[in-house]
Amino acid sequence: FIFTTAKQDYAEKVRDVLDPKKKLIRHCLSQQDCLCSRGCYWKDLTRLGRHLAKTVALDHTIQGFPAQAANWIPVPRWWGDPRDEELLHLIPLLGRLSRAVRTEGWGQGG
Repeated sequence: FIFTTAKQDYAEKVRDVLDPKKKLIRHCLSQQDCLCSRGCYWKDLTRLGRHLAKTVALDHTIQGFPAQAANWIPVPRWWGDPRDEELLHLIPLLGRLSRAVRTEGWGQGG
């Protein structure tokens, strides 16, 4: 999933950069999928239709989804530097999380 508080066209551009062959990212949520309160947009992870116990969100700010702070993994903001490898550093952590979810019996669905 791509889930951003930005407009849909931005979300689609991000998806095109991350998954140019459109084989990995199946859903692209944007501002229209967020909750809006007092002019601020909030990401609600329940909109993904997944069990929150097996859902993590990578973001540079927790502001986007305060209700699901336990699901948040902080990452630095990306500024377009092609040498930025920050997400690569998360591969071991994400692998451990994936194995833990399978071990807990959550299966592959959902």
